[in-house]
Amino acid sequence: MPTAAKNPAEIVDFILDLFASRGAEEYMGEAVSMSQHMEQTAACAVADGAPDSLVVAALLHDIGHFVGAHPIEALEQGIDNVHEEAGADYLAPWFPPAITEPIRLHVAAKRYLCATNSDYLGHLSAASVNSLRVQGGPMSAAEVESFEANPHHEDAVRLRLYDDDGKVAGLTIKPVTEYRATMEAQLTR
Repeated sequence: MPTAAKNPAEIVDFILDLFASRGAEEYMGEAVSMSQHMEQTAACAVADGAPDSLVVAALLHDIGHFVGAHPIEALEQGIDNVHEEAGADYLAPWFPPAITEPIRLHVAAKRYLCATNSDYLGHLSAASVNSLRVQGGPMSAAEVESFEANPHHEDAVRLRLYDDDGKVAGLTIKPVTEYRATMEAQLTR
C-alpha cells in the first residue's frame, strides 16, 4: 500500500497511487474492478450534472475499502467493514463535508432507499443485496427520520444511485487521473 498522505499537497498523489496499486482488485464479485467501479460512479455524477464536490465524492466513495482496517472481503464473510466511515474519516482532514459526508452516508442511503422505495431493492446487484444484510437491512421509521434530518442526505442518495449504476462491464470512461484538477480544486486549504 502507498505511504499515507501527511498534508494536502500529498493527498491527491496518495489517492492516485491507491487507484494504481489497488484499483484492479475485485469488487465483491461485480463485473468491474474497484477502480472501474469508482470511476464509473464518478462518470454517472458527471453525466447527471452534479457539482464537482459530488463528483469527487462519487469518485472516492469506496476508498475506505483501501484505507480501512477491514478488507473488502469482510463484507462477503458477513462482517461489516464500515468502509464508508473509514473513507470519510480518512479524507476529512483534506476535503470538505460536501465530499466526506455523502461518502459517510452512502451505505445508509442504500438502507434508506430500501425502506422508502419499494422498487429500489430490485435494482440492487446481488453483491449489494448481500452487503445490505450485513449493513443492517432497510432502515426503520426512526432511522429514516434521522437520516432525512441530516443536511447531506440528499447528496448521499444521489451518490448511492450513481454507485448502483457504476457496475457496467466493459464501459470505457475517463480514468481517475483525469480527475486530478477536480480533486485538487476541492481540497480545503
